[in-house]
Amino acid sequence: MPPEQVVTQEIARQLTELSREINRQIGILLSRRGEVAYVIVGTHRNILIPSLEGFRSSSVRFKGLRLIHTHLNPEPLNAEDLSDLALLRLDLICAVETGSDGLPGVVHIAHLIPENPDGSYWLIRPPQRISDLKPDFLAFIAVLENEFAKTQRSRKVDSADRAILLRVETNPLFDSQGSLEELRELARSCNVEVFDKIIQHRTQLDPKYLLGKGKLADVIIKALQIGANLLIFDHELTPAQVRSIADFTEMKVIDRTQVILDIFARRAHSREGKIQVELAQLKYLLPRLATRHTGMSRLTGGIGGRGPGETKLEINRRRVRDRIQHLEEDIRNIEKSRGQRRLKRERTGLPVISIVGYTNAGKSTLLNTLTKSRTFTEDLLFATLDPKSSRLRFPRDTEAVITDTVGFIRDLPADLFSAFKATLEELYEADILLHVIDVSNPGFESHITAVEKILEEIGIKEKTTLRVFNKADRFTDKSLMQTLCRRFNAIAVSALQPESLGPLMERLEAVIASPNGTQ
Repeated sequence: MPPEQVVTQEIARQLTELSREINRQIGILLSRRGEVAYVIVGTHRNILIPSLEGFRSSSVRFKGLRLIHTHLNPEPLNAEDLSDLALLRLDLICAVETGSDGLPGVVHIAHLIPENPDGSYWLIRPPQRISDLKPDFLAFIAVLENEFAKTQRSRKVDSADRAILLRVETNPLFDSQGSLEELRELARSCNVEVFDKIIQHRTQLDPKYLLGKGKLADVIIKALQIGANLLIFDHELTPAQVRSIADFTEMKVIDRTQVILDIFARRAHSREGKIQVELAQLKYLLPRLATRHTGMSRLTGGIGGRGPGETKLEINRRRVRDRIQHLEEDIRNIEKSRGQRRLKRERTGLPVISIVGYTNAGKSTLLNTLTKSRTFTEDLLFATLDPKSSRLRFPRDTEAVITDTVGFIRDLPADLFSAFKATLEELYEADILLHVIDVSNPGFESHITAVEKILEEIGIKEKTTLRVFNKADRFTDKSLMQTLCRRFNAIAVSALQPESLGPLMERLEAVIASPNGTQ
């Protein structure tokens, strides 16, 4: 067919005559060169488009195919037609009405449109006769793709990963917005640019897609409009769910656990930290190796593909298990060496203070200010991964060992938790836990709950604990700060202001000096 025409009278007549003769819908998929790529014979009501894996696949480009098909009844484009247009990222969809005599009637045409204030995804043109269609398809599609590209370029993004965050919420009382905001910060720590956040409220999760299929179709169109190429779910997805969603959307799909694992892979610098991260990643990937296919291959490269990387995805399950056993042996050796270091500390008779808290609460900054050390700090989640110990000298010449630990987070992945058991064992030997809380965070109460839940899970919640409200300098209402301190039995400080640490030092020294370790 001439590539510049949407459909010709001759092609339309062939389609409608055959369609009426067999009483079934017939469709053709045309390339931009005007070549027929597929002929589809459907039922009286619809057609089923085959897999288009052989054609270009990208979440930010059209497929390069347009669909021309018949309607046996005088009806406009229906929801199924528009769904095909969106899900398959077709250049255009055209339905030709079939008369009772088999002759073509009017045509109904729709195409996707760039992001717009109305929030609409497609434009449905008024019905037209084929003779009224202008032969301008190639020029039209070039202009349309350019409009999409301009919308995407206007965001000025340097990152290769451009994400839409997704959460399906079944509990109306849960702070979904706060959870997605935390996921945004996790993504930012991976150099991922977040383009949009979507929450869907449902009575129960869809076992295959989490979201409803219709909502997921909207997400695909939104991704095309804004130029997103990555979906990050604020859940832990099963291998089957990742496969289903990746196949349905033709996009890279990762979950919250993978984002956290990716951050840990970036942050681990010591041999010990790298062993722990690789162990956690391999345990996460092991059940996914058996179901590797084109959808899963989208996990490799960029976020979600660091650490073991693609080579580990290619090796068989037996070798992965062997590697896990080897790493677990290394972890046991680390535990032994840590135990020896703890014995040396015990011989010195110095009390041990361990700093715990939610990630990015300011633990490392507080350690640096208290001990005048230079532990790496940055306004990112999990900026500190490898534990750091320093000596803390009090005004009355008392000394203690103070240790910074990896930050906690809500729903910490189980594999990561078990891999970092050797690190967390430092907490068992602590005499005092310094629970640092970012009081400027609106969700600080849920952070307290999450940290205390983890402390309870590892069996040390009963240890002497001092709550420290950090970042108090961001509070202008001092009376409110005092009320919060009384309510939570906490000490307000700013780790960036050494002069604010006096009350904390006095309380710590008093606790250390007391016979039973409490104050």
